[in-house]
Amino acid sequence: MLTIKDSAKGLIAHGVSTCAGCGLELAIRVIMDVLGEKTMIVIPPGCAALFSGYGNETTMRIPGYQANLENTAAVAAGIRAGLTQQGIDDVTVLGLAGDGATADIGLQALSGALERNDKILYVCYDNEAYMNTGIQASSSTPLMAATTTTPAGKPVHRKNLMQIVGAHGIPYAATASVGYVDDLRKKMVRAKDADGPSFLHIHAPCPTGWGYAPAKTIELAKLAVETRCWNLYEMIDGRQITITKKIKKMKSVKDYLSVQKRFRKVSEEDLEEIQARIEADYSHLERLAELAA
Repeated sequence: MLTIKDSAKGLIAHGVSTCAGCGLELAIRVIMDVLGEKTMIVIPPGCAALFSGYGNETTMRIPGYQANLENTAAVAAGIRAGLTQQGIDDVTVLGLAGDGATADIGLQALSGALERNDKILYVCYDNEAYMNTGIQASSSTPLMAATTTTPAGKPVHRKNLMQIVGAHGIPYAATASVGYVDDLRKKMVRAKDADGPSFLHIHAPCPTGWGYAPAKTIELAKLAVETRCWNLYEMIDGRQITITKKIKKMKSVKDYLSVQKRFRKVSEEDLEEIQARIEADYSHLERLAELAA
């Protein structure tokens, strides 16, 4: 951990206490590499709270505040209002929260900030469950994934968070993945430069909660895209949709699920249902992109 007085080079400590193979750690290092030191960050309880630190210690060399689980976007909006009142417009206000603190508990505050057109950059790192508190299911947990609250597999499909965000018509929203860092960097730049609120939904595999070898994080992240379980696209003003990574030769969803212990109870019938849903979702996304062309 870095102390506040430490003057080592870089915005994030070389060593942090995330799990081995943590997708979030790679994501936040890329995010801060793009945004730079003129950034103020709001982090709620969750895996990312490891970067907030405690007492007079932190892992980040930028001003930050640890909010409550439900109000990340509201706190970020308040910071932005205070900066605007002082005539400061060259600082990025970043909200960084997990899927539970975004798609579930923090959705009301996020929706309010987007409706008000507050100029904040909100990043949801999605590891598809409440990983920090015991691997409980969230509304972003995929169908049939086992968690401590859905030990037999989650019986319902995940929430489409991007479509909910897009319904607010904000200037910029995009999905990203730690498996495609160049794509993530480009989208971070666009989100930073957006004239109004912007939103990034980053897929961040979790070896602890998903049940795979830590060294396979990038492989899993790429497989999620190659099987269309996680689609990479961006949305301008809630209407113009562009698929940024088109998968011409789609891999079977079984290739992705079979290497994760959380899907060990999935039957062949379940696989067929999941595969059909994935294909239907991608076809719908393609239609939306064609309409916006």
